[in-house]
Amino acid sequence: MNNRLRPALRTMAAFGLIACALPAASIQATKPEDVGLSQERLGRIHEALQRHIDEHDIAGAVALIARRGRIAYFAAQGVMDLDSKKPMTKDDLFWIASMSKPITGTAIMMLLEEGKVRLSDPVSKFIPEFRGMKVAVLQERTGPPAAPGSAPQFYTVPASREITIRDLLTHVSGLASGGAASSAEVAKDPRKPGETLASYIPRLGVTPLDFQPGTRWSYSPSAGFDTLGRIVEIASGQSFNQFLQQRLFEPLAMHDTFFHPPDDRLPRVATTYHRDAGALTKVDQSARLANTTYFSGAGGLMTDAEDYLQFAQMLLNGGQLNGKRYLSPKTVELMSSVHAPDTLPGRPKGRGFGLSVQVVNDAIAANYRVSDGSYGWDGAFGTHFWIDPKEKVVGILMIQTNNPNRELDRDFENAVMQAIVE
Repeated sequence: MNNRLRPALRTMAAFGLIACALPAASIQATKPEDVGLSQERLGRIHEALQRHIDEHDIAGAVALIARRGRIAYFAAQGVMDLDSKKPMTKDDLFWIASMSKPITGTAIMMLLEEGKVRLSDPVSKFIPEFRGMKVAVLQERTGPPAAPGSAPQFYTVPASREITIRDLLTHVSGLASGGAASSAEVAKDPRKPGETLASYIPRLGVTPLDFQPGTRWSYSPSAGFDTLGRIVEIASGQSFNQFLQQRLFEPLAMHDTFFHPPDDRLPRVATTYHRDAGALTKVDQSARLANTTYFSGAGGLMTDAEDYLQFAQMLLNGGQLNGKRYLSPKTVELMSSVHAPDTLPGRPKGRGFGLSVQVVNDAIAANYRVSDGSYGWDGAFGTHFWIDPKEKVVGILMIQTNNPNRELDRDFENAVMQAIVE
């Protein structure tokens, strides 16, 4: 339990909608009407989430909405564990997976402001093993069909240029972006227990890129942002974990955000499930929870909704929170601008990509119920957040379901946006 909002909120109504006196370091709760939201209409968030619980898309959820710098909705529903039927609570902890990426992106932006990195810097400036990378070209097989699981046939050609920090931030590098050749090569030398970013990341430099850098958008689930985490270590002289703790988590009062949960937090960790054929089955996370040496900037962080709000609100505020500045407004603007447009092969219509975040450049074309210019990202186990600068909204949804029903994200956004009445 942290020392910010939770003790007071537990005495409040189920949605946590009543204003209360809080320490200066927290984001305060308020009545929805005080920030232009309808309390009655916010109840549709609960209804939308309950439909997905009833349909066995999720076991439970925590939803948090802030507008104009105040919390207007904060609620938990369903269960955090199906076997025990333990109710979900607002301070339960979630593995946020790829929602770690915007935090890693922010770390890079901080070093950019300090002049320690440039977006145009080649990755090889920091990790020499990335110099002279090759691009895989798949070959068609001749003769009988390949046996299941057989390695792809490919040859390599030189990359037209070196991959850069900007390429990694925007997923246009081709580094382990899901291609058959790169996936097979990475699998030959997987990360081993006890490894660190320093020991593992240089080995990625010998893997073939999936395409020529900058020619398309293709998501790099792990390699790209783990490499950025290693660059943070080299440029700052600290471990990635230390950098995030000292520069972001501690000053933002994110006391429940970490790569490895302490023993006293384990009872608060929501059980992770896999969704398939209308049923939820438990996913074994013991190996991940036991890892204490590899700090994955791509997907390693665990947190709760209130902690992540501190980070997201800081970005919405133009890089500052509670009187402390982390980034300049111009840097946040740079981060949340479109760098990989929706015209680039691989990007869906209406959705560009910024520096570690998706940017909705045309909500109508994207079929999203948010304002143009909204940005954010998701996690593989269903976590979702977005920042709407026009409406001054932060929306955070915490669930723990693999193979999530992403229609839930759109239903959640719709329920929030229809509650804006002024």
